Amino acid sequence: MKVELIEFGAVDNVQLNGMIYGTNGDKIIISVNGMSSNCFKKREKIIATEVEKEGYDFLFFNNRGSELVKYVSCKTENGVSKFLGGTSYENPEDGFFDIVGAIRKVIELGYKKIILQGHSLGCTKIVYTYNRLKEILEEDNSKEVKKEEAEEILSKVKAVILNSLVDIPRALKIFQGEKYDEFLDYATKKEDAGEPLDIMPSKSFIHPVSVKTYLKYAKYNKNIDFAKYHNELDEFKALNNIEVPLFMRWGDTNEMIEQSAENLVDLMSKKIKNKNKDISYIAGADHGYHGKELELAKQIVSFLNKIKN
Repeated sequence: MKVELIEFGAVDNVQLNGMIYGTNGDKIIISVNGMSSNCFKKREKIIATEVEKEGYDFLFFNNRGSELVKYVSCKTENGVSKFLGGTSYENPEDGFFDIVGAIRKVIELGYKKIILQGHSLGCTKIVYTYNRLKEILEEDNSKEVKKEEAEEILSKVKAVILNSLVDIPRALKIFQGEKYDEFLDYATKKEDAGEPLDIMPSKSFIHPVSVKTYLKYAKYNKNIDFAKYHNELDEFKALNNIEVPLFMRWGDTNEMIEQSAENLVDLMSKKIKNKNKDISYIAGADHGYHGKELELAKQIVSFLNKIKN
């Protein structure tokens, strides 16, 4: 397998890097990692190996939310500035800038068919990005991406793959239990005091997280709170806005969902109207598909082989 290191800029000029697996054909999967992860994952390597057999190249890149804490570089008129990034300090909506930047790069390299694949929080970023691009089509003067580019990107995105999409706001409430209101009040007071970069108390999240990032999940979550699995009356509008073939998977062991995987798949199969959906779970798989990577990869290949355009 050929591996090429690449560097590119996000829409807002944040500097990113990653690896392309493959032979530079015209079809590519862009993979977006979840919390605290990076582009060096066994799961992604196995998927890349399997999809290459079907003529797909594979880009896995380090977005600004990769790793737990790091400095992120951004090009400016005066050179390069740096700011705190990584999972502990990110705004997941900024994933839009990173994903569009990655899409621009692969289009520049000659790819014509693009598959967006995410894991965990990476799924959230992809769904938000897809919906934001559709919104731009209805706007006159978007400051992020021009309408013509949004249209071109959407025409080249041929499918969306979501592995372990999490209902993050709900998961946070379950994780904190009776402490939820206490932690939310703490974060709000910190924000009011002008201390958004302070780290939240240790038991408020599954890993160290800043006040500003915590509030993005717990309070200012309107744009990312679309996987409301606990609400059977929800219409799942953001997911139903995805018009291209849609693949969704979960595990059933230590997965970050409150109902059984079987019940969740049944619910989503009824709620998602996409005619080209493939929604299921992998028995024995955990949230990261450890030990089940090849099974996931083969199911992804089967899904890709059904895509006609």
